[in-house]
Amino acid sequence: MQSNRVASLALIALCEVAAMAVWFSASAVVPALTAEVALPALNASLFTSAVQAGFVVGTLVSAILGLADRFDARRLFFVSCLVAAAANGLILLLDPASAAVIVMRFVTGACMAGVYPVGMKLVSTWAKGDMGLMIGILAGALTLGSASPHLFNALGGIDWRFTLGMTSVSALVAGLLILFAGIGPNIGTAPPFNPRLALRAWTVKPVRLANFGYLGHMWELYAMWAWVGVFLYASFTLVMTPETAAVSAALATFATIAAGGVGCVVGGLIADRMGRTTLAIGMMAISGTCALFVGFLFGSAPALLVIVCLIWGFSIVADSAQFSASTAELSEPSLIGTMLTVQTSLGFLLTLATIHLVPALVEAVGWRYAFAFLAPGPALGILAMIRLRAHPDAAKLAGGKR
Repeated sequence: MQSNRVASLALIALCEVAAMAVWFSASAVVPALTAEVALPALNASLFTSAVQAGFVVGTLVSAILGLADRFDARRLFFVSCLVAAAANGLILLLDPASAAVIVMRFVTGACMAGVYPVGMKLVSTWAKGDMGLMIGILAGALTLGSASPHLFNALGGIDWRFTLGMTSVSALVAGLLILFAGIGPNIGTAPPFNPRLALRAWTVKPVRLANFGYLGHMWELYAMWAWVGVFLYASFTLVMTPETAAVSAALATFATIAAGGVGCVVGGLIADRMGRTTLAIGMMAISGTCALFVGFLFGSAPALLVIVCLIWGFSIVADSAQFSASTAELSEPSLIGTMLTVQTSLGFLLTLATIHLVPALVEAVGWRYAFAFLAPGPALGILAMIRLRAHPDAAKLAGGKR
């Protein structure tokens, strides 16, 4: 059983990394596309926000129908990957500035509703007193998958077609491999169809507080991931040639986002030993501080800016899995998939605002202050986690470690 557990968890994590590559595939190539086809600023924002919108719609449909709890999670993951790979690949045949590309990004996002929360459901079936680490590994896989387009971008010589092609192949492979993963013993009985079950994510107070913490975290996270590459490129061009700045920014962005993959695993280990709310409060304090001050390093020494971005990238997602782990531990086993789907749906709905907020702020106040407007998110998230820590049901978290 132990060998099957390790093999299945490793395979699920690998598939998550490979599948999530399509999430930021188009966002990663925005600088190259803008240079080649004069991509409008609105389209650049929609490359990311259309995915978020698709994910929200996909998760709402999944939550209402209870798909993550009523069907074999591996088959749902498989179908989602295949459709996402096709939608992402079709962009290569379309005019990059056309509305059809935005539609394909929306479809890709909708398919991710069958990947990320479903992957969390799969790893939760294998948890044995280490829920934080289990979901932390998956969140780390998501983070690495989100970072990988920036690496493909750098390795492909900033050729946007190479990046889109490689990420589609990656998602296709993920869909095939997931069928070989096992399901653990902590699987709940499939609930009957009841759309009202999704409301428990909001009516049960401790779950609601975990969701509020997640919303504060998400206010900051995807806006940073979507725009830190553009921020770094703009900063580097002030001290480098455009060609060197493009490659350097791609590599620095990959490192910044990928640092969060390490953060997720480290955060999971710490949370299982010291408490979920303890870890979340600490990480949101660090990431919120980075959001406040990183803009003041715009145009400064690249090494110093990258160091701060690495700290930000590590801390901004190190707590992500703990909101999901908390929801899993506070929910009925038969509803874990639905509760996680509702949580992610609410979080990604919020990101639709912040992703479009950042470029508007850059236009209004410049890069020096734009990211500072993300700091209120983690501040409010900290307040929610303090309240959850004081709730009696917090004793269910991490074996009593709040």
